[in-house]
Order: sequence, then C-alpha cells, then structure tokens
Amino acid sequence: MENRKYWLGFSLIADIGPKRILQLREAAGDLRAAWHATQTDLQRAGIPEQLAAHIVASRPSIDLNREMQRIARVDAHLLTMDDVDYPPLLAELDEKPATLYVRGKLLPQDKRAVCVVGTRRATVYGKDAAYALSKELAANGVTIISGLAQGVDSAAHRGALDGGGRTIGVMANGISEVYPAENLELAREIITQGAVITEMPIGTPPIGQNFPRRNRILSGMSLGVLVVEGGIRSGALITANFAAEQGRDVFAVPSNIFNKEGRGTNRLIQDGAQLVMDVQDVLDAIDMTYTVRETRVQTEQVAPADDTETTLLNLLSNDPIHVDDLVRLSGLPVATVSSTLTLMELKGLARTVGYMQYALPR
Repeated sequence: MENRKYWLGFSLIADIGPKRILQLREAAGDLRAAWHATQTDLQRAGIPEQLAAHIVASRPSIDLNREMQRIARVDAHLLTMDDVDYPPLLAELDEKPATLYVRGKLLPQDKRAVCVVGTRRATVYGKDAAYALSKELAANGVTIISGLAQGVDSAAHRGALDGGGRTIGVMANGISEVYPAENLELAREIITQGAVITEMPIGTPPIGQNFPRRNRILSGMSLGVLVVEGGIRSGALITANFAAEQGRDVFAVPSNIFNKEGRGTNRLIQDGAQLVMDVQDVLDAIDMTYTVRETRVQTEQVAPADDTETTLLNLLSNDPIHVDDLVRLSGLPVATVSSTLTLMELKGLARTVGYMQYALPR
C-alpha cells in the first residue's frame, strides 16, 4: 500500500508517464525516496530541469493519503505496473498506463479477451450482432472488453453477461462516476462478472480528448478487436487502428452498404480486417494468437542457458523449420545447432516436428 500511493502520486502529475516513474525509482532506490527527492536530486537522476521543477512544485497539492481514501470510498482499488494482476497484454505496450483504477476484479483468464466496439447510434442489426457474438464468445470463455457506451458497447456487455462470462468496461472518466448515466445499472452488473476500469483520476469528466486514450487500453487489453458497426470517422475505427499498431487481430462485421454507420466496418474489411460471419471466425483466430503467446510465456520461463540457445529460440515459431534453415539463419555450425536443439528439446524449449524440423513446444 505504501508503494502504491507513490505510484498514484506520480501518475497525478502531468507529463509523468510509466517510463519516467521507473527511471525515478531506479535512480532513487524506491518510489518513496523519489517522491521526497529535491529538484537537484531529480536532475541528477536524469529528469530535465523544467520537469524536475514541475514535479517539486506539484507535490504539495497532492495529499497521497487523501487520494487513496477517495479511491476506497467508491469501493475501488488501484493497480500499478508492479501488481501481478496488472493486465499482462496491456503491460506490453510502450504507452501503458502507470496506474489503473478498478471496481471489481481482473483475473488471469482475462488474457483471453476480445474487444467489441462500435457506434453509439447502432442499428437493430448492429446491436443484435454485438449481443449475439459477445454472448457466444463469453460462453466459450472469452472475456469481452468494451467501452460502456450506448449502442454496440452496451449490447456487447449485455451479451457477455447473459452468456455467463466475464466482461470489462473501460471508461474515459473517473472511476467514481458512470458515463453515460443510463448505464449505471449495467456497470453494477459488469462489476459482479468482471470489472469497470479507467486510468483517469477520480473526478475526471468524460471529455472528448480522453476517449482516444481510453481506446488504446481497449485494444491493448485484448487479443483482437471486433468492430461491429461504425462510421468512417468513428471512435471504433480509432480503436481498430490502435489494435493494428499494437499487433492485435482486427475483425469486422460487414454492414449494409446503405448504412452510413456501417461504412467504417466495410472499409476495414477492404483494408484487410478479418470478415466475421459467425463466432467461430473470431475463436479460431484468437485461439491461435493465444496459443502462440502462451507458448512464448512458457518458454521464457525456462531461461536459455547461453547465447546459442537464445539465438535458436528467437528463430523458432509454431511453424516447423528445418535444421539447415536454422544453420543458415543463425550462422552457427551445424554440429552446434544440432546438439543445442537436442538440449533445448530436453528442457522443453523446443520440439521435433518431423525429420530434422523443429518448432516451439505446444
């Protein structure tokens, strides 16, 4: 708790992101020392003079204990990048939030998640598609992430709840209020089967500039983004763009060509998004992505013994590769490659797939 409040304090200072906080912690030894450091100490830690002065000037206005109490009063808790339940997919991003305000619980199974987004002005078709796909995904153990807005978002959350699965609402405002207010009861239900989260400090209103920041969290917590219905300039397409930049899968439900609120999804399909006709289209793609990610995590838990193992591990994937290709790509002698692969297989870092072909373990 002591460490957490200093994470909170630095996150409340403008222009201080997670990289700066980690830099301060490394230089000072811990965040408590960094919080109480003088301007001179901050500059010695590599903080530019103007920013160091800004930190020192901002601290007196932040009552850390009071801020922690405000969070507790609304039945929320704070997650930091140090916490084990900080979303692991989100942690991969360069622009991840330093802290998250949470009502409800984030669980390990939320790694297998799909973000479902779309227009607030959804048609009956759009809401039906969002509901049905989310319900089936949730019934198959997929956590549904959306933005708690009206239209497609609400239908997606409702589908997940009715499917008996988990769902997470990501807001662009402070955790103490639900926006829009009409979704207050929906938010309460979401908290019982998942969580409502935000990176915005308590009291932050849902102003326009906050929504793109929120959208990067929507995609960042997910294996893929499913856009159900959205115009050419809609926020849903911003989320899809974030997903593409973050290396996530992008899916789109085709729309009526006469529906302007669906032109964005049709354009996504033109640009290479995966067309979704039923839930299996999504499940097949994300399960493959999930398997690759989990395999990487498992293999990384067994540290390579040396640079040779590291080189070969980086060349392996789920697709079989011949020893001759590994020799060519690594530049290592064939005897070294062969003997190292044998040891890696014994350690569970590689597996044989046919004659002289290797891949990552399942």
